[in-house]
Amino acid sequence: MTVLDSLAPCPVGRWSHAHVTVERVPSGPISLRRDAGRLHVTHSLGPEDLSERLVADVTASIAGSDLGREEFELTMVGLVRSTVPDALDSWVTYYRNSLTELLDGTAEFAPIHDMAAELVRGRVLDLGSCFGFLPLRLARAGVAVTATDILPGTMTLLDAVAPRLDLAVDTLVCDAAHVPVPDCSADTVTAIHLLEHVDAATGAAVVAEALRIARERVVIAVPFEDEATACHGHVRTFDLPALHALGESTGRTFEAFEHHGGWLVLDAR
Repeated sequence: MTVLDSLAPCPVGRWSHAHVTVERVPSGPISLRRDAGRLHVTHSLGPEDLSERLVADVTASIAGSDLGREEFELTMVGLVRSTVPDALDSWVTYYRNSLTELLDGTAEFAPIHDMAAELVRGRVLDLGSCFGFLPLRLARAGVAVTATDILPGTMTLLDAVAPRLDLAVDTLVCDAAHVPVPDCSADTVTAIHLLEHVDAATGAAVVAEALRIARERVVIAVPFEDEATACHGHVRTFDLPALHALGESTGRTFEAFEHHGGWLVLDAR
């Protein structure tokens, strides 16, 4: 697949990348059909519908459709881009709506962001930031924060959107297990809903890297699922005993608890 540029020009109301096309139509729910190896998605969303809430809506819409992670992510990008004509305006709309819902508590992920904001101390480096909603939320509260992600496109997008939201966030493209920053260069390192995307060995490497970087603490959050959600890119599940085992494996003082999923807070030093 060619590299995804989520800001690339597209016809009004229609967005395509690789084998996925998303088109805005006058009316109707989010619908998917396959034809000769292509995936065609139609919808009638308006700008007010663009937010992280769409993740749950799309997940419900694709039940039984065997959508993989790549197709799910392309569908999400296409929904945003086909709803608002200007590329950057579409993303600013998506980010602004999402942040509003995260801050007013109406977003499903809001309790997780609230807990993360409560647990961080000082300067923060966030691993696996994806769109960067947590770094933006922290920046809005006056926290100095660096967002990181392995995908250059997500950090390019965050660099473009943050100034339009009057927020300052540093960005870094890197693997969460190999972060090119000095030891003890952040007070808190966060990994919020990251470890479920990687296998156990990689996850252990990510935790070790977070402990290397953090001066004070590492804050980890994971979903508790009976089965890994493949369309979201999840490859393993966690429960509270698994988090306790992960904490014990580090040899550091830690706290593990449940709050809209699971949390592990490690003392870095």
